[in-house]
Amino acid sequence: MPAPASECRQRARVLLLCAALAVLAGCGEQPGYQRHGGDTMGTYYQVTARCPVDVGPAVEATLRQVNAEMSTYLPDSELSRFNSAPPGEWFPVSAALAEVLAAADTLSRESGGAFDVTVGPLVNLWGFGPDGATAPPADAVVADTLAGIGHRHLDVRREPPGVRKARPLYVDLSAIAKGHGVDRVVARLDEAGCDALLVDVGGEVRGRGLSPSGRPWRIGIEVPDPAQMGSVQRVITLEDAAVATSGDYRNFLESDGHRYSHTIDPRTGRPVDHTLASVSVVHDSAMWADGYATLLNVLGPEDGPAFAERAGLAALFIERRENGFRERYTPAFERLLAD
Repeated sequence: MPAPASECRQRARVLLLCAALAVLAGCGEQPGYQRHGGDTMGTYYQVTARCPVDVGPAVEATLRQVNAEMSTYLPDSELSRFNSAPPGEWFPVSAALAEVLAAADTLSRESGGAFDVTVGPLVNLWGFGPDGATAPPADAVVADTLAGIGHRHLDVRREPPGVRKARPLYVDLSAIAKGHGVDRVVARLDEAGCDALLVDVGGEVRGRGLSPSGRPWRIGIEVPDPAQMGSVQRVITLEDAAVATSGDYRNFLESDGHRYSHTIDPRTGRPVDHTLASVSVVHDSAMWADGYATLLNVLGPEDGPAFAERAGLAALFIERRENGFRERYTPAFERLLAD
């Protein structure tokens, strides 16, 4: 069903960032296009699509299923049950959860551990989890917590789907699951015969076909500054592609005059401490865009761009400077910039 009008204010920022959707700013629907939205995975979702049937129930069911597989807040989700299971034994999971965990393992290995889905205890320790603290932890506590994590202690099997941990671990897929949810919704819309779509789950976006204006989807990448929320840094076109952004400008901890990013470097156990404000990645898959954006943000303003160019990624890096922001983007990203 269409999203309720009460969500208009909540969506205003997102609509500012999706230039092609400006015609929808009144929360009305254009002929032939459906609009659905709501809450999922601790954030929002928005779907705009041209389909021969009402896809609202299918979208909701798909996202509920992703939550049932990958949520750490639902105690009976597959992931929560695995986190509670004893180490040393193969735990059967859905093919979807095995796929995401296998992708996470690939990202961990490619980056030398800069991406790690077992980092949750450190995220919580630094005040960014459900039981978060309000002050930086002691060095000894960080070291002790760091010793208890590590993707190397996690094994994934695709057939039959299963996962095994060599020691007690807490796996959190928040750095990749929203992107996977976008891909799952897109696959469901494909099954329904939709020939144009834009799917947004918590800022991870994938577009295909034409927007209601008859042009390719034009997506704005936000200026990474709390004082300029809703302002657009760059506009790109999405033609059967996804974009995800990782940054610390919305979620951080301030203590004794120091600002701590919510992005934790799994190699050090500490928040990243560099000049990158945000990283955006465009990829065929929202899941991979999501994961790579986090990975590149952890790697920082020197190693991140070098990794992206070696991997052939379309990536935009926005770095804080004394006089504002400096952009750096890969050749693959430059080709996507809107006129």
